[in-house]
Amino acid sequence: MENQQWVTEALAKVQEKMTVVNKRNLGKIPYSATDGAYDDLSESFVAWWTNGFFAGSLWQMYQYANEEAYRENAEKIEELLDNALEEYMGLHHDVGFMWLHTAVADYRITGNQRSRERGLHAASLLLSRFNLAGRFLSAWNCNVPGWAIIDSLMNIPILYWATKELKDPRFKQVAMAHADTLDRYLIREDGSAGHIASFDPESGEFLEMVTGQGFSPDSAWTRGQSWGIYGFALSARHTGEKRYLDTAKKLANYFIGNVAQTGYVSLIDFRAPLGTTKLDTSATACAACGLLEIADQLTGMEAEYYRQAAEKMIQALLAEHCDWDPTTDGILQHSSHSYHQEKETEIHLVYGDYFLIEGLLRLIKKDCHLW
Repeated sequence: MENQQWVTEALAKVQEKMTVVNKRNLGKIPYSATDGAYDDLSESFVAWWTNGFFAGSLWQMYQYANEEAYRENAEKIEELLDNALEEYMGLHHDVGFMWLHTAVADYRITGNQRSRERGLHAASLLLSRFNLAGRFLSAWNCNVPGWAIIDSLMNIPILYWATKELKDPRFKQVAMAHADTLDRYLIREDGSAGHIASFDPESGEFLEMVTGQGFSPDSAWTRGQSWGIYGFALSARHTGEKRYLDTAKKLANYFIGNVAQTGYVSLIDFRAPLGTTKLDTSATACAACGLLEIADQLTGMEAEYYRQAAEKMIQALLAEHCDWDPTTDGILQHSSHSYHQEKETEIHLVYGDYFLIEGLLRLIKKDCHLW
């Protein structure tokens, strides 16, 4: 299973394209490719939540191909993000996305002590968002201190890492308290997930589910579903707690059952109105990585079930949704930001590429663990 030719052939295409894309975008922090060219958020929006993902792709490729150019540009991006730490006000619950794939990756791979400091700085910022009454990490900075969102499950690994680095249990305690709260209020019995839970920030009382990037409060936004699959699986990895793996599996089973109905590429929302055709390939790629994380924590036929589902999803993305033209930026096409935002529907988004690359590398056990 581990030596599949189709995976190595796809990775050869990834390496060919990423080599030239990296050279073309030295010192840039891309978010999306428009008309085949990356934008650059290094000055215009240095605190944007996706700003670690291109560097994450570079670290994954550096670990795989050992090309120094990947490492050098990833380090440049890490340094550029110092401006976000200094500005501070633009940062929120997504600091894990930003610094796990830059500073923490650098430290894990090279031992760079300055990178360790950056990672611990980011972890401390996330820790400070903990609402003691409600036992959740507050999302965003938009006058809703009682909101907690499923995306944050992918950010709390930086807290688990900080506990290990500092031998300080506070970070892990907060991460687990937050995961337990989201499990209680965002995960439904059928295995679908809501996006936003609203709490009274003073009392911590749960108030309601709120419409986020999906169709409605009661729908199943697929990227949120994928955040939950992978996020709970990562909490299981870092804590050894079976309850997190059980929740990851419940979310995964719902995802697999639904994505199988659309050729193993996910719609933007599993509970969107009938006739919706909008896709979100980034959700598919992220979910596939989560399924492979689940499989790594299981054995036998159960592990193989999740692994085979991940393979089908990645193969479907490779078959119909990738741009291998070296003259254009970006690989995975047809990612979508949210159901109601037409402007960013079925476009290229940088995190789609990251999860596609990680998923391929995971299939042959050549990824570097950035979570």
